[in-house]
Amino acid sequence: MSTIQPPHTQTRTALITGASQGLGLALARRLATDGWRLLLDARTAGTLASAHSQLVALAPDPSLIVTIAGDVTNPAHREALAAAAREVGGLDALVNNAGALGPSPLPSLLTYPLDALEAVYLANVFAPLALIQTLAPTLKQGARILNITSDAGVEAYPGWGGYGSSKAALEQLSNVLAVEQPEWRVYWVDPGDMRTAMHQAAFPGEDISDRPLPEESVPGLMELLTADLPSGRYRAHDLA
Repeated sequence: MSTIQPPHTQTRTALITGASQGLGLALARRLATDGWRLLLDARTAGTLASAHSQLVALAPDPSLIVTIAGDVTNPAHREALAAAAREVGGLDALVNNAGALGPSPLPSLLTYPLDALEAVYLANVFAPLALIQTLAPTLKQGARILNITSDAGVEAYPGWGGYGSSKAALEQLSNVLAVEQPEWRVYWVDPGDMRTAMHQAAFPGEDISDRPLPEESVPGLMELLTADLPSGRYRAHDLA
C-alpha cells in the first residue's frame, strides 16, 4: 500500500528572500504558525538568526525552519538555496521579497548615480529572475511565485525613478513569465505602504508611524499562496 499522503496533508514548502525583517518576516511568522516548511534568506546573518529564533518558537516542528544567510545577487548563494530546496523535495512557493531601495534621500533621475542604479536593478530585477532560473527544477507543478513589487512601479513619484523603474521591469518580467510558464501561478503583488526600515529610508527623518505594519499585508499574500487565483498583478489589501 502506498504511504504517500494526500496533497492536503503534505507539508508545504516556501522559500522567502529578505525574511529577517519587515514583510518577509511577517509572512514567515504566519506560514510557520500554519505549519509550512520554510527556507529563509537574508543578507545579515545576525538578524536572520534572530528571526530563526522567533520562528522556531511558532512552528510545530523546529526542523521546518531553515535559514541561509547570503545575498541573492550572489550566484553561489542562489545555488545554496537551490541545494536546500532539492534537499527538502522541492518548493510549493517562492517569494521574491528581497530588494534594494537605492540612495537615501531619494535622488532625482538627473542626479541619480548610475552605479547605484545598477545595484538597484541587480537586486530588484536580475536577482529575482536569476533565482527563478536557478530554482526552476525544484518548483512543483502549480507552484506559486510571488514577486513583491510596488505602486512606484506603475505610478510616477518624484525621486522614485530608480526604484520604481526597477519594479516596473520586475512586473513585466513576471507578466511574460506567467505566459511562458502556465504550469506555475506567477503573481506580482503590491503590498502597499508599510512601516518598514526600507520605507523609513525613503523618508529619512519623517514620522511614518501612520503607515500600516507589514502584518496587515500578509492576509492578501496568504490568499495568493493558498487559493487558486490566476496569474497576474494584485494589491495585497484588495485581496484581504
